[in-house]
Amino acid sequence: MNTESEKTFSCQCCGHCCHGTGTVSLSPADQESIAAFLKLKPKTFIEQYCVIKKNRTEMKIEDGHCIFYGNDGLCMIHEVKPFHCRQWPLHPSILGDQGAWEAIKSDCPGFDPDMTYSEACDLVKNSRNES
Repeated sequence: MNTESEKTFSCQCCGHCCHGTGTVSLSPADQESIAAFLKLKPKTFIEQYCVIKKNRTEMKIEDGHCIFYGNDGLCMIHEVKPFHCRQWPLHPSILGDQGAWEAIKSDCPGFDPDMTYSEACDLVKNSRNES
């Protein structure tokens, strides 16, 4: 993230984004990267850590959180975490949906409490341009 993003968002490593019943879709590049990091063949990684839903490969949820949520409250694959995790919480889903933004902001302690919806949209747009 750039300096402007860091003024309004700073990850607190609270793990809130790792909890819930939703999961993260993995691109083929994500799958290969994580498998290599875990020193597994991609097929073995998928069998042990993923679920296939229709045409998507997703990380498993275990005990109400991501399978890679560590006992210490940190991501066990942080160095190679999937694209969707890297872009969270400045996710494109908030563009055009202030309700989604309010839900994300209320659950994520990393945001500046004074940050507005308009500022969040600008950050998302800027982060997409930097990718």
